[in-house]
Amino acid sequence: MAQALPTLNLIGAGRVGQTLAHLWTRHGVLQVQDVLTRSPDSARAALDFIAPDAPTARAVAHIPDMRPADIWLLAVPDAQIAACAQDLARHAGPRGDAPALAFHCSGAQSAELLMPLRDMGWSLASAHPVLSFASAQTAVAQFAGTPCALEGDAAACDTLRPLFTAIGGACFGVRSQDKVLYHAAAVLGTNFAPVLQALAEEAWRASGMPDALVLRLRERLLRNAVDNIVALGPQKALTGPAARGDHAAIARQADVVAAWDPQAAAAYRALSDLALRMAGHATEPPQA
Repeated sequence: MAQALPTLNLIGAGRVGQTLAHLWTRHGVLQVQDVLTRSPDSARAALDFIAPDAPTARAVAHIPDMRPADIWLLAVPDAQIAACAQDLARHAGPRGDAPALAFHCSGAQSAELLMPLRDMGWSLASAHPVLSFASAQTAVAQFAGTPCALEGDAAACDTLRPLFTAIGGACFGVRSQDKVLYHAAAVLGTNFAPVLQALAEEAWRASGMPDALVLRLRERLLRNAVDNIVALGPQKALTGPAARGDHAAIARQADVVAAWDPQAAAAYRALSDLALRMAGHATEPPQA
């Protein structure tokens, strides 16, 4: 007789929660049970993506309506994790739920946000996949090979590691005190690329470049930059005035950018200083 799969409850089912639950369902790793979101309609929509053919999965409206489960994913925004854990403990404790595993997927917050559940004997963790979750459909297709940072109780991390590995995650441990720096690195590596691209496109249009060519450069320069970084590494892929150590050109461009957009100029100067440091040209050469 086949052994029953561990059960999973989701509180919150945005892009991250839907992606993980869909993959665990598709790979036969976990059995999705109850899903709670801001509205019953969104919960049902999430279930349609996660496990449309699962007979035991259901959308619920309130935490007290959720059945006990082996694993609970609190896939809510960072600012709501602590309150969500308190609410879950307030309802699961009095009804005598068996100790379970609870985790969240915040990159910057530690498992300690779930502390009210530890008093009930639950094991706690955080698990952060380093992936841009632009949409659940896209993230499902991109997830294989994604690094996943695990932090929290050893027993909880030991349980989550094979679950993430089964859907293609590459798990590694991160200390609680290092989570903020770890997540800042993820922000630097992914979240600022769209901001810089938007600034570049605004500046090109301000200088008179036609929209058709702006869009052509969006594809060509970004693709070439990524290909070069992957093939050569960040340092060897660096080009432009910082790579040459041309402090005068950087200063001149920064002044022009400042006249156009002072905030963009501050970013230009700061990033140029970092680029010069990476290229070994951090110290400006003495004047002749």
